[in-house]
Amino acid sequence: MHTHAQHRTVAAGAVGQNAGVIHVSTAGKLLVATPPLVDPNFDRTVVYMIEHNDQGAIGVVVNRPTDEETIGGLERWLDRVTPPAVVFSGGPVELDALIGLALGDGADEQGGWAVARNGIGTVDLSRSPYDLEPAPSHLRLFRGYSGWAPWQLDGELEAGAWIVVDAVPTDPFTGHPDELWRSVLKRQGGRLAWIAQAPDDLSSN
Repeated sequence: MHTHAQHRTVAAGAVGQNAGVIHVSTAGKLLVATPPLVDPNFDRTVVYMIEHNDQGAIGVVVNRPTDEETIGGLERWLDRVTPPAVVFSGGPVELDALIGLALGDGADEQGGWAVARNGIGTVDLSRSPYDLEPAPSHLRLFRGYSGWAPWQLDGELEAGAWIVVDAVPTDPFTGHPDELWRSVLKRQGGRLAWIAQAPDDLSSN
């Protein structure tokens, strides 16, 4: 079992081709699935993006809690997670991989953190949660992640599959994950707030 984020990108589907550079990195932002998204792995999901560069992209779905409440060897971490105190489904790639996200001020790799943006960073799950410096205010564990090969996500963005919005630091740690997709869209206002009212079954509209 992997106990920390592996900073490499694995394609979740077909590899996209592009000889240029990425248009805009989505790292540190949210990807909000545009309805209806055909892929059931991502329907009505909100993905927090950890990395996005010309090597590919990686993020975690932050609004899909599971029923998993215990993981052998990580009991101390699960005792510290932000409610709901379960493991979340981070995406369809490497389901034996576990990624920890935490929120805190002044996080850096010396204190067991990495890739800190907006105060959000991945944490080294091989350490004790009590070793993190500074101590996080929020913590969540994800099984699996969402990965895109080079240019794959850029192609999906061009096709309109995702809406890119700024992340509020507490978004990945919300206590109401079932409401996050709609609440993120509503706070954007305008057309995006209207999309938030779309019924779950568009055929009923």
